[in-house]
Amino acid sequence: MSADPKILQSSSVNISASGEASPRSAPRATSRGNSALGTSADHRTEQIAHEEYVKLVQRVFLRATGDAPQVVVFSGIDPGNGCSRICRKAAEILAGASSGTVCLVDANLYSPPSRQDERNGLGLMESLVGNGPVRTYVHEMETQNLWMLPRGCAGSASANPIAIEMIRTRLQELRQEFDRVLIDAPPLNQHSDAVALAQLADGLIIVIEADVTRRETARKVMETLSQAGVKVLGAVLNKRMFPIPEKLYRQL
Repeated sequence: MSADPKILQSSSVNISASGEASPRSAPRATSRGNSALGTSADHRTEQIAHEEYVKLVQRVFLRATGDAPQVVVFSGIDPGNGCSRICRKAAEILAGASSGTVCLVDANLYSPPSRQDERNGLGLMESLVGNGPVRTYVHEMETQNLWMLPRGCAGSASANPIAIEMIRTRLQELRQEFDRVLIDAPPLNQHSDAVALAQLADGLIIVIEADVTRRETARKVMETLSQAGVKVLGAVLNKRMFPIPEKLYRQL
């Protein structure tokens, strides 16, 4: 997919390979002779990705104009395009770059429960059907100033769809408890939850996977968001490959 200026807005960023070294994004060591080369390429790939994450955080959350959003939903157009990783990395960088508290919310209720969900037992799903303050369901992460509300394991989304009024109440609590809230939502092309969540938030960041997300699909999603009155803050073009050497690309 080529970059469509109607989709990739002024606050868009490119993240090459999500910071994950792969055969497509960076040379891999195949023998002792080029192991150092492979390690160096992997490091450059990670460095480029980190720079793009920082750029995303600065453009969306650390604006000098003082009108930065407090609650932002991250959602990919298609499943498996790295949205969860991007949302998590943005939360970690934001928590480290500011003195305010940050809460990462896993609202992708259609994915299988993670080990973290199973270990802690409490999360977003439990908060929607249970009582008590939202602080009951969040836990502090290793990164300073960062908290997380995991998805939980109280059934699946198909059996327990998001109750808009309840999630509205929980989001209001999160606004009061934390300076920034980043929500990892299900794919836009498959579920309506992301749109519903974005309507309750201050805006949406769309994740598009290079060479995978179809332009027509992206246009239809943008039409749906416009009709729903969702504010699109920007887009992330993920897993973009560099067809020219990195040094030349940076000079363009």
